[in-house]
Amino acid sequence: MATIYKGGCACGAVRYEAAAEPIMQGQCQCRDCQKGTGSGHSCLMMFPKPALKTTGRTSEYKRKADSGNTVAAHFCPTCGTHVFGTSSGFPDMTTIHVGSLDDPEPFKPQFVVYNFRARGWDHLDPALPKFERMPPAA
Repeated sequence: MATIYKGGCACGAVRYEAAAEPIMQGQCQCRDCQKGTGSGHSCLMMFPKPALKTTGRTSEYKRKADSGNTVAAHFCPTCGTHVFGTSSGFPDMTTIHVGSLDDPEPFKPQFVVYNFRARGWDHLDPALPKFERMPPAA
């Protein structure tokens, strides 16, 4: 039986459950993630899209990513919390922002992407594999 990952926004208007194990877990240092989190990187877990069930209304902001894909940030229109994201590069997947989990402790990052955008003050685990950009999907 899969773990159920639960989370939501800061004000509680948006909630989600992901009833699957994450496909991958990583940290992204692209400028969009830096701006979206207000820090040097974001922490993300990717799940099959059908595994994520949401309640509450989200707003969406679409943009062209460094990869050329269209990515969408889904956030609470009341409190602004980034809750999950989608990408044309992974059409059957959804990423959740680890900080929005009720219990973020199970997060185990496997890699870092967009390392060429790393900030000198943002120290990530030096043992993690680092990719200058998004590696090709297997």
